[in-house]
Amino acid sequence: MSTTMRIAGESSEYRAAREALLEAEVDLRRRLERVAELRRKLPLGAEVVEDYVFQEGAADLDDARTVRTVRLSELFAPGKNSLVLYSFMYGPAMEKPCPMCTAMLDSLNGAAPHAAQRINLAVAARSPIERIRAFARARGWRNLRLLSSSASSYNRDYHGEAPDGSQLPVLNVFVKRGGAIHHYYATELLFADPEVGQHPRHLDLIFPLWNLFDLAPEGRGADFFPRLDYD
Repeated sequence: MSTTMRIAGESSEYRAAREALLEAEVDLRRRLERVAELRRKLPLGAEVVEDYVFQEGAADLDDARTVRTVRLSELFAPGKNSLVLYSFMYGPAMEKPCPMCTAMLDSLNGAAPHAAQRINLAVAARSPIERIRAFARARGWRNLRLLSSSASSYNRDYHGEAPDGSQLPVLNVFVKRGGAIHHYYATELLFADPEVGQHPRHLDLIFPLWNLFDLAPEGRGADFFPRLDYD
């Protein structure tokens, strides 16, 4: 595998190593496309038997009267039959939200208007909507559809909450078919048997930060973890 691209002054050693890497990158691209194809071909999952209730409130509003009750079925806009619903680790017993989730949602907030052209997207957490909305306002999250799942068992039923009440960062996809809502996909790598030296990396494909680090020689770093602020 080779290309006509060359960088002025590069050595033959560099070019040989880069072309070996290029071959691996092409193979990875093929594998990613194959995995995406397998995901798209999943049969319908279990039908959702409960039309879960959430509290919703936009980050750019602060009036309690702007909080509304919304059901899972109402998260599907007309003509859009897929719903991506992320479980944000911000439970009522947590003093602060998960920094890793927060870093990812910082990026997803920017992508949300683009995503809305094809799919439905929402973020749910167990904290009361007032806490979620206040934090989102401070982060500048103006594009995310923010939900509190405190009034339903959604988090427990779809693995966003462990039996001990701790929160888990799971992304679920639901689809509407023939008037019914079915579960379609979840990021199950989080629950797969662990491999030595491997993070689950179950959300890597939607987390630009990690992919950006992977392009630099420093990599992700063994002990780097996002923070809520860097002051």
